Amino acid sequence: MEPTDLRVAVVGSGANGASIGADLIHAGVDVTLVEQWPAHVAAMRAGGLRIRMPERELVVGPRVIHLCEVAELRHPFDVVLIVMKAYDTRWAAELIAPAVAADGVVAAVQNGMTTDAAAAAVGADRAVGTVIEVSSTMAQPGIVHRHTPPERSWFAVDAEPRADRVAQLLGNSGTVARFADIDSAKWMKLVSNCSVLVPTAALGLPMAEAIDVDGMRALMIRAGQEALDVGAARGHAALPIFGLTDDDLADRAAIVAAMLDVLYDRFVVAGATTTVLQDWRKSRRSEAADLNGLVEAEGARLGIPTPANTAIMSLARRIESGEIAPDPANAPALTA
Repeated sequence: MEPTDLRVAVVGSGANGASIGADLIHAGVDVTLVEQWPAHVAAMRAGGLRIRMPERELVVGPRVIHLCEVAELRHPFDVVLIVMKAYDTRWAAELIAPAVAADGVVAAVQNGMTTDAAAAAVGADRAVGTVIEVSSTMAQPGIVHRHTPPERSWFAVDAEPRADRVAQLLGNSGTVARFADIDSAKWMKLVSNCSVLVPTAALGLPMAEAIDVDGMRALMIRAGQEALDVGAARGHAALPIFGLTDDDLADRAAIVAAMLDVLYDRFVVAGATTTVLQDWRKSRRSEAADLNGLVEAEGARLGIPTPANTAIMSLARRIESGEIAPDPANAPALTA
């Protein structure tokens, strides 16, 4: 079946979900966007969806429904892409499960280890593990600023045949790599996230600026190395994501630094902020607990010290409680 013959739902049509959905619509795929922000739904219905990229703008007129309209769906989807926060995966998968075709699949296109949550709703034989590396922001309903257009975006998809349709679809939105051990690939992305997302957000700075603060690069590498070590104890292999090679993984002590360098060279642009900082600026809960918090918890369970991730989470909890705000003045609490 060709991608244009598929009925596809994108559940979670914020910055990244809307970007992927727009690419699919532009490619002629039958797409329904499912979104929880009423103003965003209204804006897309009234004026279309605008994806503003560094050198071009993509405007599409999507079919979009609100979460409360999912129960009204009558025609099942062949592929569902869940592009929501990691902590929303379970309920989002349960919500859309009745609208998935008998031979359909659900892909958790998210940060964090979310494949099992999707599988709990639709079954392991219909859940597809994926990794996403797309940078975008949305402050105004109906308008997305995508920092990494398709030629600079990257996905990893399970190598199992049932995931072929997902890989074909995501190929419209970025480079796609296939991994037989998708759980390890997802953990490698978590290693990268632990290095960058929460630490830079805690300073309230764009990623490109935060790494240059005294002591931050070293802290980011320590947090990533702890995540890599915890992953190894969980049975996850070190895999070459983001276009790295096996040679880049030869020196285990240098893997995190290599990943950081590739991330900043290929995907980080001036002024871009992480999803965590975007959430905090909107007074929203972030994915910190699903990233550095997971490493901290698993480290405690496995008897592996994670002082860098613990320091990061201590600061993140204070920010999320409203005790402090993201600010460069928080750096000493991380780098000491």
